[in-house]
Amino acid sequence: MSVAVSNSPVFSPSSSLFCNKTSMLSPSHEALNLTLTHLKPAPSASSSSGSLSSPSSPSSPFRLRLSKPPTGFSSTASSVLGSGSSSSTSPNTVLKRKRPGRLAIPLASLSFGATATPSAAAREVVEEAGDGYSVFCKRGRREAMEDRYSAVLNVQGDSKQAFFGVFDGHGGAKAAEFAAENLDKNIIDELRRDESGIEEAIKQGYLQTDSDFLKDDIGGGSCCVTALISRGNLIVSNAGDCRAVISRNGVGEALTFDHRPSREDERDRIETTGGYVDFCHGTWRIQGSLAVSRAIGDRHLKRWVIAEPDTKVVRLIPEYEFLILASDGLWDKVSNQEAVDITHPLCMGIDKPEPLTACKKLVDLSVSRGSSDDISVMLIQLGRYI
Repeated sequence: MSVAVSNSPVFSPSSSLFCNKTSMLSPSHEALNLTLTHLKPAPSASSSSGSLSSPSSPSSPFRLRLSKPPTGFSSTASSVLGSGSSSSTSPNTVLKRKRPGRLAIPLASLSFGATATPSAAAREVVEEAGDGYSVFCKRGRREAMEDRYSAVLNVQGDSKQAFFGVFDGHGGAKAAEFAAENLDKNIIDELRRDESGIEEAIKQGYLQTDSDFLKDDIGGGSCCVTALISRGNLIVSNAGDCRAVISRNGVGEALTFDHRPSREDERDRIETTGGYVDFCHGTWRIQGSLAVSRAIGDRHLKRWVIAEPDTKVVRLIPEYEFLILASDGLWDKVSNQEAVDITHPLCMGIDKPEPLTACKKLVDLSVSRGSSDDISVMLIQLGRYI
């Protein structure tokens, strides 16, 4: 096949392209002939040359015609013709493009550097059975668990004093880790300064922990619920939506109230300080972002998300059987009384209590009802401290 371009700006200035083949295909010293060797090669160099210059040979009306071919173009065309003629001896042979060989691309691991080892945060569950307390944590849909807990016995060398806490991180686990490691120390330090003001000491301990965490440029935050047992008193505090529920002769009673933007008093506080609360993604949120109104951390919302806890002090009496501290992963699916009803037969009135089993049952119930959040449940047997 040949391609022809006339000296005119158009192919056929005066007649149809296919009407006068003789005049159109007549040889001329001004024409440069190119055979498309990838479609059909010429039988030989001499025959190819002859077929291109002979008007009687079968040819296509498409011929490339240049009045003045560029320098070096003829030699290039000759080399193309030569290579085409040497590739085959039969004029009827049609060359086909050869399929390229398959590329073998090795599959490599997506890990960077050394092989990663699973950390405690990446484990599916965390459980512990201690002296007078048990805890069970289960990771939700996230890649790493963001809940943490703390249990400190024999506070100030007294076996009747202890500190417990559950911390529900959001935006990462850093704030929950920091609170679990430092909140008890800050509260105990405040108590050493002034043992008469327990509520104020706990408040300052929370605020100090928040201030220390914000000194580092780390994002995220953590809700908290803590229980301090000291001198026959149970002091329960919370910031956020972690909750404490006590069993009194089998009746569940919440000792804390969730800090959410949907609460009228919390909304008023937020709006008074220039923030706003709106309904977004199925829940009320501060600035369209966070669904809790108090927490440790949350630097970008610190003006409205305060770390000041609510605290309640109760005197321990025999009717108080056990205390449940848990993250919202439990309370979003299980009511206060349900939690007590499941725990009571496993911990009270039996020779061998099974508090860890009770914690697991509560977590399993929440999961069976569709919870995909991290769930942490801590059970404290109060009879040990009376």
